[in-house]
Amino acid sequence: MKNIPVLLIAFRLLLGPVLIILTYNFGSEIRKELVVLIFLGLLTDIFDGIIARREGVSSEKLRRMDSQTDLVFWLCVAWCSWLLNPEIIKDNAAAIVVIFIMEGLTYVFSFMKFGKETCTHAFLSKLWGITLLLAFVGMIGFGYSGITFSLAVVFGIVGHIDVLLIILILPKWTFDVPSCYHAYLIRKNIPFKKNKLFN
Repeated sequence: MKNIPVLLIAFRLLLGPVLIILTYNFGSEIRKELVVLIFLGLLTDIFDGIIARREGVSSEKLRRMDSQTDLVFWLCVAWCSWLLNPEIIKDNAAAIVVIFIMEGLTYVFSFMKFGKETCTHAFLSKLWGITLLLAFVGMIGFGYSGITFSLAVVFGIVGHIDVLLIILILPKWTFDVPSCYHAYLIRKNIPFKKNKLFN
């Protein structure tokens, strides 16, 4: 059981390139199959953390590996979206650029302040992940970019603001910080209890 979180992370890391290869080779013919694989990727992301905490192996190294794998996986999914629906990406280029810039800023500020990448796994970031999933399912599965895409943009901006505030407030690098409020509690040395399912 202690090795399952690493195996789930490795599976998700490999799944990203597999999605791209399948999209290049089969295109719109396997939209539904791609959606199923994306859901599998999300499930591995949910359960790797839950199992790691339950087994007492939720280390800094594992959580950092999880964060970077998430980034690779969702970039691969975004690439698939581009391959299948270039018109949707072009029509929403401004919003997408804003999200990419904010994501980049979290890395820049974290490296500038702590010398390593951010690894907060914050609540709002998790909500963004859910809306991101819905947006990609809409685009990849059905060529749709309506309300689900808009929600992903809104939660993406709000979630990144939260992460930037966490970086600003934290006195030292810390992983699994639920929100900027919790970062404030950490700064003030005020104890709080983390949710075992989410952090």
